Order: sequence, then C-alpha cells, then structure tokens
Amino acid sequence: MTSLILLLLAALGLFSSNVTVTVAMLVLLLLRVTRMDQVFPWIEKYGLTIGIVVLTIGVMSPIASGKLGIDEIMRSFLHWKSLLAIAIGMLVAYLGGRGVTLMGSQPTIVAGLLIGTVLGVALFRGVPVGPLIAAGLLSLLIGRS
Repeated sequence: MTSLILLLLAALGLFSSNVTVTVAMLVLLLLRVTRMDQVFPWIEKYGLTIGIVVLTIGVMSPIASGKLGIDEIMRSFLHWKSLLAIAIGMLVAYLGGRGVTLMGSQPTIVAGLLIGTVLGVALFRGVPVGPLIAAGLLSLLIGRS
C-alpha cells in the first residue's frame, strides 16, 4: 500500500509537471523496492536539515557569485518594498521554525501537511516548500509551538 501511495504521489508530480515531487517520490519508491529501508530513519532524522542547507546554498549563491553586491544589499534597507520583503522573510523563517517543532512533536499531522502541499503543487503550480510554513501557520491556529 505504501508503494502505491508513493506511485500516486509521483503521478501527481508528473501530472503537475513538478520534477521535484516526482523525483522525490521515485527515489523513495526505489529505496523501498530495493529493500534499503534502513536508510529511512537516517533520512527522517537528517533529510530536512540537509534540504534546508541545500536550499540556503541556492538562495545565497547570488551573494557568493558576486551577482548581488553590498550596494544592492544596503539599498534594500532604503526601499519600502525591500523592507517589507525583509519583514516577511523574518515572519516566514519564524513560521518555518514553529513548523519544524510542530512536525516533530505531532507527527500525525505530517501526512495531512504533505498531501496538502503535493496537491497545492499539482493543482495550483505551487512549489513544494510549503510543509514547514504550513505547519508554522497550523501551530499558530492550534496554539502549539
């Protein structure tokens, strides 16, 4: 049944033209059918951290490559849109932190968050970075941190 769910989610990724979801589901399915189940606890423990590190590297690469210099960074503190972007970035980081805590303390909600994220990606052409933010918003609504 688990393999069928992974296949269904991979199909949803294909249907929505979302390579990230499709590849992720197929990798998990491949690990499952090749009996490499022993890696799942490691992935569960470190996968999120590794993913956040890779995401942070991608986001910060314009600074590292020199495409975004100190002048642009300093100007971001002078324009209202950039200041709003900074505030929203801080809010999203806060929500993501709450989301990690909630997902760790209440694993029963993880399935709903993941299904909602995959459906959002498939139906609304979203990006699969939603589970942490969704969990953070949920933690605000249900009063958990």
